[in-house]
Amino acid sequence: MVEQQVDGRHRVVIERVSPEIDCGRFGIKRVVGETVLVEADVFADGHDQVACQVLYWQDEENLQTSPMKPLGNDRWRGEFSVEKLGRYQYTVEGWIDRFQTWRGELVKRVAAGQNVQIELLMGSELIEQAAAQATGDDAELLRQWADRLREAKDKPEGAAIALDEELLGIIQRYPVHHFASRYERQLSVTVDREKARFSTWYEIFPRSCSPQAGRHGTFRECELWLPYIASMGFDVVYLPPIHPIGRAFRKGNNNSVEPKPTDVGSPWAIGSAEGGHKSIHPELGTLEDFKRFMSAAEKHGLEVALDIAFQCAPDHPYVRQHREWFRTRPDGTIQYAENPPKKYQDVYPLDFESAEWRALWEELKSVFDFWIDRGVRIFRVDNPHTKPFSFWAWVIGEIKAQNPEVLFLAEAFTRPHVMYRLAKLGFSQSYTYFSWRNTKQELTNYFGELTQTEVREYFRPNLWPNTPDILPEFLQVGGRPAFMVRLILAATLGASYGIYGPAFELCEDAPLQPGSEEYLNSEKYELKHRDPHSAGSLKNFIARINRIRKENPALQSNRNLRFHSTDNPALICYSKSTGDLSNVIVVIVNLDCFHTQTGWVDLDLGSVGLGADHAFQAHDLLGAGRYLWHGSRNYVELTPESLPAQILRVHRWVRTERDFDYYL
Repeated sequence: MVEQQVDGRHRVVIERVSPEIDCGRFGIKRVVGETVLVEADVFADGHDQVACQVLYWQDEENLQTSPMKPLGNDRWRGEFSVEKLGRYQYTVEGWIDRFQTWRGELVKRVAAGQNVQIELLMGSELIEQAAAQATGDDAELLRQWADRLREAKDKPEGAAIALDEELLGIIQRYPVHHFASRYERQLSVTVDREKARFSTWYEIFPRSCSPQAGRHGTFRECELWLPYIASMGFDVVYLPPIHPIGRAFRKGNNNSVEPKPTDVGSPWAIGSAEGGHKSIHPELGTLEDFKRFMSAAEKHGLEVALDIAFQCAPDHPYVRQHREWFRTRPDGTIQYAENPPKKYQDVYPLDFESAEWRALWEELKSVFDFWIDRGVRIFRVDNPHTKPFSFWAWVIGEIKAQNPEVLFLAEAFTRPHVMYRLAKLGFSQSYTYFSWRNTKQELTNYFGELTQTEVREYFRPNLWPNTPDILPEFLQVGGRPAFMVRLILAATLGASYGIYGPAFELCEDAPLQPGSEEYLNSEKYELKHRDPHSAGSLKNFIARINRIRKENPALQSNRNLRFHSTDNPALICYSKSTGDLSNVIVVIVNLDCFHTQTGWVDLDLGSVGLGADHAFQAHDLLGAGRYLWHGSRNYVELTPESLPAQILRVHRWVRTERDFDYYL
């Protein structure tokens, strides 16, 4: 074994850099304008002082630096801001700080009354080295300082000149770092647009948008729903697959294997003689109609998210043209999709172990490219966990290299490691286990993991109280209060959330059968006709929640979530705040859909920027009440039938020198 030659003059050690995901194999995520906070252990042998900085760049020709400050025990912290879409690189560099080392020793010698003539000459040389790196007036000022120090080397004022704080400030702007050590890994940041962090989704089936019951809707008719969706405060309208639906083995109502001739089938059974993933279902309209729909959505402040499901109906053109992309059984038939006990006879999964896998990858990428060329910039990807990780790493990397504004939502209700791996590979947002986390302990543990551990660096949760596939038991049994509770939790625990509507706002809660999470008469298999303006709709309540989200920046991030104690397990309390504490929101929710719950909330006042002796006003943004709270412990009472929660904006009480009071 040949020993690697190293320059032994590099004395600084750099360890435990964070954030760093899987030894630097994967990048972290941020949106434009956010800060990356970097920490590291930086130290050296002996007693010399060290200094370090963060290096960051999008291209190495424009490398930038940010100084790091000591936290104690050899731990250092620095930060930098990401201002452009795309990928940044960063690492840490450390060196022996000879000026600070010299200065510290000089202070000790002066205090001991020693002769420092030689030390002052040494200092003048260090100042000249810094002057050689400085620019403009600073360079000239440092040269003059070095001359002054030499001239005063044997005078009483010499030490005062050397220890001047102004000199230190200038020197620190131009560090001399001979034999600097650089961390052995270059770490990365994927920078997305703001909607990757904060977004509000509404799922709707265009085919159910017809004003006439029993008739297939069109994009033109779905346009008429856009003002309604926008009025509730959503900014993403998500469409299930809009492609032709297969006729072979088409499913009937309630997933029946014996469909009637009039049954419309599942949109996820993609492909027929009319086309495949690059075609539009003829009854919805044309590509021109889709383009018009997107334009209309934009006028209402909505962005269209398109479902991408890489699977095929038996009569998809791929099956005829590329049989090699599917897995054949011993009897010569193609294996349909199964998730026992569920069977999907109307869907053929693609075989990613095909000998022609490269051609398959390229074709699937071209599906994304096709819709990107037509203006789509958000994709909700169906069941990505059933396709190879290597495919997603490749296709997302290729697409974002050319279109960094494109976002991907992973619909992967699967094992935690798989969900997290998909996020590491590049998915911008991810579905979560929120649908099945109902108790105070479950919510606290789960969201603590998502927001207070390394997971927060790469996994952005998108919370859905319901989907066309999932009607949780909580919604089945809790009535209207259950829908209100789950909406409040989704909208305030997470910066991004979505609902499947109009099923959600109309509180549709009938399961296919006891113990099932499938909807009775599911919209996946039939047309629905609903009145969104019915008297029992939650649309006004949803609009109020979404308005609160938009007006309070604290609710637009996940990293700032903190839980607070309550003496009643049916009550959960948590807060979110901006970094400067100018916006502080405290949420208290009654998790019991059937009974009024009372109890005491014990706020961690330090986490919301309040002192123990502070009085503060709590303005209930949901119920419009105003309360003057004193100290950390306060009483609450929440009734599920009216308002099962309080969303409180905290205003600090301030007494000015002129002796009048106001709230911040």
